[in-house]
Amino acid sequence: MSLSVRPQASFPVIDGKVLEVVHYAGVAPDSPTLVFLHEGLGSVGQWHDFPQRLSHATGCAALVYSRAGYGQSDPVALPRPNRYLHHEGLVVLPDLLRHLGIGHHILIGHSDGGSIALISAGGAPQPGLLGVITEAAHVFNEQISYDSVQQTRVAYETTDLRNKLARYHKDVDNAFLGWNDVWLSADFWNWNLEEYLPRIRVPLLVMQGEQDQ
Repeated sequence: MSLSVRPQASFPVIDGKVLEVVHYAGVAPDSPTLVFLHEGLGSVGQWHDFPQRLSHATGCAALVYSRAGYGQSDPVALPRPNRYLHHEGLVVLPDLLRHLGIGHHILIGHSDGGSIALISAGGAPQPGLLGVITEAAHVFNEQISYDSVQQTRVAYETTDLRNKLARYHKDVDNAFLGWNDVWLSADFWNWNLEEYLPRIRVPLLVMQGEQDQ
């Protein structure tokens, strides 16, 4: 399939950090924007051409960005606080959308990005929010998540996982440890975003694979 939509890259300063942002224009000036929120070890580059293809297929604009600590965005101070995902959903994402002048939009979040989408939609929804799509979002911590994160730590230390991730993150250790250390901390067992769910007033499409790690 030929994709005519070309990306526009920018590096705005949001919440004191330079963020890597890529934007695909829609077919019409008033088309909604699909806002992509990456997973716990993701980035702009790791979405590959999926945002572009979905933009092309739907006619919607697409906004993709790397959160602080990921991709080509500024690194973060470690260790991260336990409520760092809450901060992303309540402060960073709303600030980014306002800065870019995003109107009608749909949040599309994978894993941690899905959690951020739910927090934002229930705690700091921006004008023009039309809906939320999540893939394997976390709502609270549980043993299966902890075990998977622990296994990823072992892989990072003993396999070529670090080298693979380094292709996408300018500070790969900042990206990995900023995510991994928090999820393995004792205090993170109390992490929970259930309070935001009853406040969401837009349609949700929630997907969870039965064998999703």
